[in-house]
Amino acid sequence: MHTTIKTLMLTLALLVSGPAAADIAPDVLARNTTKEVADIVRHDDDLKNGRASKVYALVETKILPHFDFERMTKLAVARNWADASPEQRQRLVDEFRALLVRTYAASISSVAEYRIDFKPLRMNGGDTDVIVNSEVSKPGAPPITIDYRMEMLGDTWKVYDVMVDNVSLVTVYRNSFNSEVRKGGIDGLIQALARRNQRK
Repeated sequence: MHTTIKTLMLTLALLVSGPAAADIAPDVLARNTTKEVADIVRHDDDLKNGRASKVYALVETKILPHFDFERMTKLAVARNWADASPEQRQRLVDEFRALLVRTYAASISSVAEYRIDFKPLRMNGGDTDVIVNSEVSKPGAPPITIDYRMEMLGDTWKVYDVMVDNVSLVTVYRNSFNSEVRKGGIDGLIQALARRNQRK
């Protein structure tokens, strides 16, 4: 996936960090935390220079708690999910989670470069599944539209898909996952993900 898209997906992931009470609208939550997260990266030389220990610590504390990795994996694996055993499903979730961590960590230093403008949220009272629309831009580059899908789990909003210019993260991975399953079954997909996660 193109580096710019990876960076934008990371940016949106960071937006949902911080308090996630049920009475805070998801777009308000995203807007209020944008400045805080960008400031963390902007004022930390270790993060800007990609120091691995601090980058992964930020990813673990600010990003991962706000993703529904099981739903993301289920959507990416699609119809093949039904053929996976409970043990295989857990391996798939773990490996997909690790893959996304590596993706985000690789581009975290660029987060502060972007400006993010949020669009009015279309949400009715009682909705538990919403799409937050935004536009991301940086000097010298055309703006890119970003939508991220969030669901309410308990009293917390969780991200389960991100769309960059209408290209879904889940769909991008679904195509490659289906190809791996056709070649080697569920175990083949697990092994392929594990190999990618072992690369330096």
